[in-house]
Amino acid sequence: MADITRRFGWRHLRSAPTAHIRHHRRGTLVHDGPGLSFWFRSLTAALSEVPVNDRELAMAFHARTSDFQDVSVQATVTYRISEPATAAERLDFSIDPDTGVWRGAPLEQLATLLTETAQQHALDVLARTPLSAALVDGVAAVRARIADGLAAEPRLPGTGIEVVAARVVAIRPEPEVERALRTPAREEIQQEADRATYERRAVAVERERAIAENELASKIELARREEQLVDQRGTNARREAEENAAADGVRAEAEAARKVRLAKAEAEAARELGEARATAKSAWLRAHAEIPAATLNALTATRFAENLPRIDSLTLSPDVLTGLLAKLGRPAAEGDAS
Repeated sequence: MADITRRFGWRHLRSAPTAHIRHHRRGTLVHDGPGLSFWFRSLTAALSEVPVNDRELAMAFHARTSDFQDVSVQATVTYRISEPATAAERLDFSIDPDTGVWRGAPLEQLATLLTETAQQHALDVLARTPLSAALVDGVAAVRARIADGLAAEPRLPGTGIEVVAARVVAIRPEPEVERALRTPAREEIQQEADRATYERRAVAVERERAIAENELASKIELARREEQLVDQRGTNARREAEENAAADGVRAEAEAARKVRLAKAEAEAARELGEARATAKSAWLRAHAEIPAATLNALTATRFAENLPRIDSLTLSPDVLTGLLAKLGRPAAEGDAS
């Protein structure tokens, strides 16, 4: 929208670079171009403002496919006014000289023209296309048809409009139909998920089975090794018993030999001791045989006295003393006689 200010009965207009201004004074074109700035009198001026920038027009409409299914189409058309003078002559772009506001609604007229033209070409394509194909390849087909149809539309160049691009955002069926169409895909996805779940469970069962087999094999191997250990222990115990028995035999033989040697030594010692005693006894007897009887009696008395208990006092009667003295004197006298 142009910026208009008042000064002493005059008006000053300042427009943007994207707005084409046409100023007629008393039917004569005085100013014509974008981004103008000038003074004018409102009573004699006729002003038009035509936007020359690219503009986006979003549109949404319903169509019916060849199988009588209702779909909604969302599209966007980019256009610009390439011939401002032609557009100003064909559409009402005049503005109020006091406020700068359009007197009419030219952009709405352009929007209606573009929407109806695009809708006509889109309906023509979708009317010959089944729903499944429209949902799969309909976007590209409708976009191409709208672009070609708008480019070939003679009214647009005659109005000074140039279509820059056409885009189709989406083609969607009714909510119930869309849910119905989603059901097979969802079922397939669910089946794939169930299949994956079953496969995962099968893999888990197989792994558990492998683990159980490994555990069983480990137990069998452990039992086999325990059996080998028991056999080895028995063998070791038997060998130890045999070795102990052999050692006991050796010890018994050694002990028996030792006892035999000891017995022989004791017997020999006893024999030698007996012989020594016999020799000593014989020598003793020979010595006593050579000793006089009186000496033997004296020795006997001495030995007898040594073995008698202690006598504190001794009483001898005259008879005993006389007989004893007689015996003691008799061997001496016999000795002298001889």
